[in-house]
Amino acid sequence: MTHRQHGYTLLEVIVAFALLAMALTLLLGILSGSARQVRQSADAGRAALYAQSVMDQVGVGQRLAASERDGDFEQGRYRWRLRVAPWRDPAVAASGQPMTLGGPELFEVTLAMQWGDGPGQRLQLRTLRIAAAGSGGSLP
Repeated sequence: MTHRQHGYTLLEVIVAFALLAMALTLLLGILSGSARQVRQSADAGRAALYAQSVMDQVGVGQRLAASERDGDFEQGRYRWRLRVAPWRDPAVAASGQPMTLGGPELFEVTLAMQWGDGPGQRLQLRTLRIAAAGSGGSLP
């Protein structure tokens, strides 16, 4: 009577290791992609906080007037450009009506924040700010 040994052949072990290697490669690819997304999200969140900080300072302690300026945070990692320009309602401009003098002025404030070199690493914010006329552009 011959006894046959039970176990795995060398071919079965090699196939099992190959499947394990492919599964681990796929898993590592997914994890590295997730880590990259977390890093990009953290960068975008930090850029939004810096942008909020710059926007909050517009017209505070200084006269609100048409201007352009730029700067950076974290030694140039986050770069920003701020533009303040007088704003006029397009409907009023199209109608040809004259601007009312003596009332408050509206300024369009545009902030462009950029980090890194990728196309998705840019944030632009726009808002309107009011400044009392005759006070040099600053509100009491």
